Amino acid sequence: MATDKQTCFLQLCLTALAVLISQSLWAQSGDIRCVEDDRFRQVCLEQPAQRIAALSPGATELIYAAGGGDQVVAVVSYSDYPPEAKQVTSVGSHTRLDLERLVSLKPDLVLAWRTGNPSEQIATLERIGMTVYYVEPHNFDDIADNIVDMAVLAGTEETGRKVAQEFLEGIDDLAHTYKDADPVATFYQVWDEPLMSMNHAHYISKVVELCGGVNVFADSPRLIPRLNQEAILIKNPEAIIAGGMGERNAHWLDKWRAFPELKATQQNNLFFVPPSLIQRPTPRLLEGARVMCEKLEIARQHRD
Repeated sequence: MATDKQTCFLQLCLTALAVLISQSLWAQSGDIRCVEDDRFRQVCLEQPAQRIAALSPGATELIYAAGGGDQVVAVVSYSDYPPEAKQVTSVGSHTRLDLERLVSLKPDLVLAWRTGNPSEQIATLERIGMTVYYVEPHNFDDIADNIVDMAVLAGTEETGRKVAQEFLEGIDDLAHTYKDADPVATFYQVWDEPLMSMNHAHYISKVVELCGGVNVFADSPRLIPRLNQEAILIKNPEAIIAGGMGERNAHWLDKWRAFPELKATQQNNLFFVPPSLIQRPTPRLLEGARVMCEKLEIARQHRD
């Protein structure tokens, strides 16, 4: 059965990029520019956004990648990339916004996390007339789409198109490299307590597939299933990959070393990928994908 890694080759990726660019072009009514956000809503501005609020670390990375970093006036906690984003005013966390402070900054564009920000708070911003673009990418094309959309809204189209194209070309290179790789049954640990993974619809699962891995919880009915240790023991993955809670903290893997019956433990296939590279749907996901592919290639080399 064909997967993303087998089908997202260069021509297809560039064709998809051309389509999303054409969909994001300015509406030809004066200087109004319109794009479609991840709630399939048309979002329009009469001029490029000058004051942008990014309400998730991922949205912050995306707008900077799109070339609109100089216009960002508000971010939320853990918006640590690029480094200059740490100097921008914080308006709370993605789960609880300081609306008074946010409104005082007078953003003309709000980049909201569709399933991460409090819906009632975002609704309040819309009621008082703020323009909201909802971000919720689920695959590689969606990430490129977000970059181009934000560039259109920020007036930085050339930068956004270039970054989106380079991202898709990098994904295509990995698809070519691993298209014939032997499959590796893989458990990706999204969180520790409660124990979580992701199903086939999540972009991290698509990275696993890109690298020749098989997500052992792909068939879960929930996007982010909650699990117990017994579920992992039953699946008995060949590789376990964890993001941990910090860029250099791989302690989530320690508990799996206590289960010598696990194939991943037996074959020393307990791997760590820095979470900021794999758990944010931004251009840096390409770097995270390269790391994951390297880990799964090591797992293949560990076979008898």
